[in-house]
Amino acid sequence: MSNFDLGAISKQFALLGDFLKAEPYGGGHINDTFCVYFRQAGTPVRYIFQRVNHNIFKDVPALMNNIERVTKHSQQKLAAANEPNATRKSLTVLQSIDGKPYVNDAEGNFWRAYLFIEGAQTYDLIEKTEWAYEAAKSFGEFQKLLVDLPGGRLVETIPNFHNTRIRFGTLMAAIEADSQNRAIEVKAEIDFVMKRESMVDVLLDLQACGAIPERVTHNDTKLNNVMLDDKTGKGVCVLDLDTTMPGLVLYDIGDMIRAATNAAAEDEQDLSKVYSRREMFETLVTGYLSSAGDFLNQIEKDHLAHSGKLLSFECGMRFLTDYLQGDVYFKTKRDGHNLDRCRTQLRLVESIEEQEDDWQRFVATQY
Repeated sequence: MSNFDLGAISKQFALLGDFLKAEPYGGGHINDTFCVYFRQAGTPVRYIFQRVNHNIFKDVPALMNNIERVTKHSQQKLAAANEPNATRKSLTVLQSIDGKPYVNDAEGNFWRAYLFIEGAQTYDLIEKTEWAYEAAKSFGEFQKLLVDLPGGRLVETIPNFHNTRIRFGTLMAAIEADSQNRAIEVKAEIDFVMKRESMVDVLLDLQACGAIPERVTHNDTKLNNVMLDDKTGKGVCVLDLDTTMPGLVLYDIGDMIRAATNAAAEDEQDLSKVYSRREMFETLVTGYLSSAGDFLNQIEKDHLAHSGKLLSFECGMRFLTDYLQGDVYFKTKRDGHNLDRCRTQLRLVESIEEQEDDWQRFVATQY
């Protein structure tokens, strides 16, 4: 990352002031991120520069058009609501000197720049229940700002990302091919998935009949994609908009539930430690509905508990598929790593099944 000439790249953006220096920033695994320091009329300011990984995102101009539309609309709505911190509550995409939301360097890399949001940060480990509440509330606010996004459908930056029927079909093909001769050792996991095949169509069928609408969704709702205020702990801004595209809001809240309610690590080998924590589920749902509750329809609300189970199931299928294919997608650190990950996700499915009636009753008390 240190070989990039951030000074030269900065000259392609419509920025005022003098470039001082740039430092690697954050711990993302896909894009290269830098904190860039400028001096404007004697005052130090910071920006975020990111090199967008065009090996993963094949159409960066379309992706950046998505992000620009989403952020501009969000800020316009915040300003119309007299929000005094509109540029802190939503990312601000900076323009190139020729009016584009990105620039290219001499090697053909794509770069974007954002205003640096001061006085807030993200946390990889959720140490306080209130942080989970604030993160879920922030994702709900993000979706709410975009329910009336004009200009037609966003581009799907990763087509069929949460299409569970397609994910199931991909797994069946991997089982049939059995390229690594591993199917025999995962018969129990295969049987578990096949027994629950009907689960994959529940939301897709509701969408197909018009019972739940397609909306603008984030699709990477890790809690560390929300910045929290350093002083108040309140949610400030949702980050990492590369996968913001058309989808179902239940995929977003479902993935939050999948990840945040797990009492153990994603690759925990002792499955007795793996279960879905009811108190965390209730915190997430309460936070989410506090902001999203007035635009969700009744059927969306009724499937909040199901969404956590479905996204755990989808993730388990993806890990199992990769294991059968020879660990070609997810990075692994040991033999059987993807199988361990698969087993934790399937155990979460079981745990949610055991609690689903209670979860449903709790959700019903929230509206």
